[in-house]
Amino acid sequence: MSATFEPEIRVSASQDFIVCGVDEVGRGPLAGPVVAAAVHIPVSLWHAAEVQQFEDSKQVSVAKRATLSIWIKAQCRWAIAEVSPQEIDRLNILQASLQAMAEATHRLDADFALIDGNKAPTLTIPCQTVVKGDAKSRSIAAASILAKHHRDQIMMALDAKFPAYGWAQNNGYPTAAHRAALATHGPTCHHRATFRGVKNVT
Repeated sequence: MSATFEPEIRVSASQDFIVCGVDEVGRGPLAGPVVAAAVHIPVSLWHAAEVQQFEDSKQVSVAKRATLSIWIKAQCRWAIAEVSPQEIDRLNILQASLQAMAEATHRLDADFALIDGNKAPTLTIPCQTVVKGDAKSRSIAAASILAKHHRDQIMMALDAKFPAYGWAQNNGYPTAAHRAALATHGPTCHHRATFRGVKNVT
């Protein structure tokens, strides 16, 4: 399946009706924030070569995500929101993800939002959920790429301060090496204390 603008067209995206795609990344890691992005691709750019490369961020290489993120920030309307590990622990990961998506959408100031997944955040504008939206909507795919690149950069920076956990390689996900480091060194302030795999080593 290749992402298209069919979801945007169905909700009447136009030069004057701003539709954004919204996606989040980082629900599964043991450490780091959950990050959401909202992106509006101007209709005049729908046929741009870069836009044709917008797919689910997991299908896009690290180098290409970096290049496309620069292009998105230069050419599109966009916003990013983060929810910290402490807020994740307080709210739970689902509510934290919805909060991040709501904040990113609010910052973008669009007319309509296409939300990846089957649960919508509480918004002040109309929205529609799209299951596997990053594989169906170019706007959601763009948001996926931007959020993934942003979160990876955060984890790279944290890795420099906490090199024992291998975050530059695992981005906070529960790999065997990450779990072994937790068992040896215990959790940091960037770990999610309520997550299984963290709370059982504290």
